[in-house]
Amino acid sequence: MMCRYKEKRWDSRRLLGSGGMPSSHSATVTALAVAIGLKEGTGGSAFAIAVVFASVVMYDATGVRLHAGRQAELLNQIVCELPPEHPVSNVRPLRDSLGHTPLQVAAGAMLGCIIAFFMRSSG
Repeated sequence: MMCRYKEKRWDSRRLLGSGGMPSSHSATVTALAVAIGLKEGTGGSAFAIAVVFASVVMYDATGVRLHAGRQAELLNQIVCELPPEHPVSNVRPLRDSLGHTPLQVAAGAMLGCIIAFFMRSSG
């Protein structure tokens, strides 16, 4: 979404891709957990599984994938500074928008709660 504001163009790949604000992965898994909790209650095994699943997804987004993206950004910068005759100077840049900051994950989780609440109200 930020691509639209920064670059004045729409990039539909950003909706389904990794990284960005809010975290769509966090919104999805939170909406799933909250919807199960609202429909079946919080004492069942389905809710417990959904909460564990959501926790793993959100932990991964702020941990492993965020740091992998930062490493890719640094590697891209190093490759850009190589002389043109270097064998890897023409390598396609690595994707550096992989993970999320804790704020992006929290915003996604809040969005997921809102979506689950409104889906319950409309259904």
